[in-house]
Amino acid sequence: MTIALDAMGSDRYPEPEIQGALWAAEKWGLDIILVGDQSRLEPQLRALNTRGLAVRIEHAPDILEMSDKPVEAARLKPRNSMAVGLELVKKGVAEAFVSAGNTGGVMFNALRILGRIPGVARPALTAMFPVRGGHAIVLDIGANADCRPEFLLQFAIMGSIYAEKVLHKQNPRVGLLSNGEEPGKGNQLVKETYPLLEKSGLNFIGNVEGKEVFNGEADVVVTDGFTGNIMLKSSEAVAKLITDVLRESLMASWRTKLGALLAKPAFAQIRQMLDPSEIGAAPLLGIDGLVFVGHGRSDARAIMNALRVANEAIRANLLNNIREAIREKLSAVENTITDNP
Repeated sequence: MTIALDAMGSDRYPEPEIQGALWAAEKWGLDIILVGDQSRLEPQLRALNTRGLAVRIEHAPDILEMSDKPVEAARLKPRNSMAVGLELVKKGVAEAFVSAGNTGGVMFNALRILGRIPGVARPALTAMFPVRGGHAIVLDIGANADCRPEFLLQFAIMGSIYAEKVLHKQNPRVGLLSNGEEPGKGNQLVKETYPLLEKSGLNFIGNVEGKEVFNGEADVVVTDGFTGNIMLKSSEAVAKLITDVLRESLMASWRTKLGALLAKPAFAQIRQMLDPSEIGAAPLLGIDGLVFVGHGRSDARAIMNALRVANEAIRANLLNNIREAIREKLSAVENTITDNP
């Protein structure tokens, strides 16, 4: 298992990437290629006790910063760490690419270098939402602000395969995010997508509202990137508000501090559920290669878990499974529409 890791991606690069790579190599026996400026990576890697771990460097002199515009950066910084890492995947040197860098940069370079899976019109950014009983995949969460019904159908197929093959959810439940559960609810996009999902052969459970999402009633939630991005950022803000207010209230007096001490195991469980470092990274589905994007604030633990997720996707033969599912499901929907115009 060889994974290319963008060593210049996170906000505090390259320390989290180097440490996370070493932990992942030791724990899962991965072969990891650190892609970045060799003059910065080599001294730090040499200073650590690598114990013969399979972690090596692929030189990439340019860095695509969070503030860079992807299209312009591709011209001004052609040998950036994202581009070099994705080239390794294209050449078959690496089986997956992981970055905690500029999401737009990952998307642009992945499309430019790897292209899309045949039959996929738009790739989708995914997010793992903490819900009752585990996590739900939500896509798209920002790559495609304007969508057509066939895009959402493709998102549903890819998300369902990821949930089944990587997250080991049998017959994953697919929901369409809407403002009401009834089939007739929603905007024009939702109304036109609904019959496509009904004919897809997926385990489509119908429209779902936000409360059903967080109650864990769907494994895969499909929406356009505009709505998904607002949902993601709103959810993160609400979670932070609640935890901040709760912390302030619990520290207000000795009585509340005593209560906080007694409830410490419960708070630890909640903290773990909301901690993005436990998830590591989410897949960029629809790209003709395995590409994973982590949070810019990723620490070493988050990087380690991002590599774990990429490793699980490789072992699950995710890319080929998505290719096959797109071909079969889209053909089935087209045949159903033709037979029942």
